Amino acid sequence: MASNLRVHLKHCFSPPSLRSYFAEFISTFLFVFTAVGSAISARMLTPDVTSNASSLVATAVAQSFGLFAAVFIAADVSGGHVNPAVTFAFAIGGHIGVPTAIFYWTCQLLGSTLACLVLHFLSAGQAVPTTRIAVEMTGFGASIVEGVMTFMVVYTVHVAGDPRGQGRKGLATSALGALVVGLVTGACVLAAGSLTGASMNPARSFGPAVVSGDFKNQAVYWAGPMIGAAVAALVHQNLVFPSAPEPLPHESRHGSVETVVV
Repeated sequence: MASNLRVHLKHCFSPPSLRSYFAEFISTFLFVFTAVGSAISARMLTPDVTSNASSLVATAVAQSFGLFAAVFIAADVSGGHVNPAVTFAFAIGGHIGVPTAIFYWTCQLLGSTLACLVLHFLSAGQAVPTTRIAVEMTGFGASIVEGVMTFMVVYTVHVAGDPRGQGRKGLATSALGALVVGLVTGACVLAAGSLTGASMNPARSFGPAVVSGDFKNQAVYWAGPMIGAAVAALVHQNLVFPSAPEPLPHESRHGSVETVVV
């Protein structure tokens, strides 16, 4: 058992694995920077964002394109998760090891936090907006909404880039998969942005909470997405495309996981 632990730890700190962690950090930074930055810009241009649909459209478009770019640039290095819920889904499905998933989560949360810090200081101290639930909603209801939306996103991730796929995917295929994931995310923001903020990504909510110091309803943005992601992984793997999970690779050119998203 001790020898297996040493092997896993050695693998987690191999050069390809370290590159995959850095790719997750950079891609999550890019996505959160565009998502939160668009919310700051919308608030500056339209102070009463609650009564102006254009701000919702603007943030939805920004998140859609931002996620498209973030997934695409990291896809061939780390799998382009950009989201702790996606990483959790692939861990549930047996496509990524738990130690690697923990390192992915750490890098995603750090990337999100740094993006919000940069926005806060570069925007002359503008308050970093956090994801909030509508006054009329309960925490449980908001968790269900976040879970349903994350289910759609993570299921799309699985279909757009089948985790059982073989080897390197072509550039056009990677770009198309990333675009589809970005589009479904933008659609969910339009559908429920006014209800819960349409996070669908614990890192997307964690960074703003850390920088603003406002952790209200953080459980909503962790429990809902994680449960939705787990259900999506199980449905895809056991009901729609049933197959035995691939063995965890001990040596791969991505260090710890094949390119599993796009």
